Amino acid sequence: MILIALLSRSRSYYIAGLVPLFPTFALIAHYIVGGAQGPAALRTTALFGLWSLIPYAIYLQAVYLLATRLELWATLAAATAFWLVTAAALVLIWSHIFSSE
Repeated sequence: MILIALLSRSRSYYIAGLVPLFPTFALIAHYIVGGAQGPAALRTTALFGLWSLIPYAIYLQAVYLLATRLELWATLAAATAFWLVTAAALVLIWSHIFSSE
């Protein structure tokens, strides 16, 4: 968070958007899944991680499109709502496709 705060005040403020994408939690999840479930489950987890970029892309698109139209709080709330709906749809679709495995 400190790095994000520092970058947001610099001339390269846009880099603050890259820092949260460092795969800290993905590394932890992949280590645990790979150790507990093996390589096949790790591959499935990585594939789901790729598909999980869709809700994030929808979130970023909403922020981009709404930033000049709404107040900050409304922009972030709407973008988060879009993320939640897209993420829920992704989980439902994924569960339906992979429920037979």
